[in-house]
Amino acid sequence: MAVPLHTTGKASFDDIYDRPDPRDYYARMSDLDYRIPELAKPVFQQQIREYRASARVSTPTVLDIGCSYGVNAALLRFDTTMRELAEHYRTADGDHAALIARDRAALGSRDGLADVRFLGMDASAPALAYAHQTGLLDDTVHADLESGEPTDEQRELLASADIIISTGCIGYVTEKTLARVATAHPRRRPWMAHFVLRMFDFAPIAAELAALGYRTEQVPGLFEQRRFASAAEQSQVLNTLSAKGIDTTDRETEGWLYAGLYLSRPLPKHHADTEDQH
Repeated sequence: MAVPLHTTGKASFDDIYDRPDPRDYYARMSDLDYRIPELAKPVFQQQIREYRASARVSTPTVLDIGCSYGVNAALLRFDTTMRELAEHYRTADGDHAALIARDRAALGSRDGLADVRFLGMDASAPALAYAHQTGLLDDTVHADLESGEPTDEQRELLASADIIISTGCIGYVTEKTLARVATAHPRRRPWMAHFVLRMFDFAPIAAELAALGYRTEQVPGLFEQRRFASAAEQSQVLNTLSAKGIDTTDRETEGWLYAGLYLSRPLPKHHADTEDQH
């Protein structure tokens, strides 16, 4: 079956984000060797360690933008791999309630980050609901902050975030969303770590964040995201990168999407005071 292309030029997987559970999601992502969340895991673990030491916060709150079914939370809390998660859901049988119960039980016995609070924001209500019902996410924000401000309730949740992470939302969301998340708390700014496909320019986001008191650095190196879903997707992405003057030799030409890592942290005057925490 032909894979439709999103307006960004990437393959569209909308059909698997609105299922009541992640079985189809992990099956499709496994077929494409989707690995960016796993490559991001040690980076996020390091951010959590450094934030905890810097801000002297015992239970930091991590907000994953574009979290889908709580993939990053699952990798971090279970200390597992994408392959193991795909196998976990491939072998899952029973109805929706049974799958939720199975995941809740697994998390209860294996949560390696019980001292971290996980929030998720996504456009897919079913994906958020599943991640919340299983306990992978402690709370969720179902919002489109590209088109409008968060509600008071959503803003309160967003304001509790200490660290913002993402592994694939940039390009679908812009500086509008990140600015609204960053300013949810009136007196402090969260740290950020974003993995961004090379076809998307992070400069406008970095400029917006700089105006809010952030310093952004791009970490050296590139990270494989997944294999192209089709020849049409590869062709479209190669054309986009070529138009931007980006050399794709031995990278996207070999059949993989690649992402860079951008770390944004508030300058000292915007750091959180201990009494401002939550």
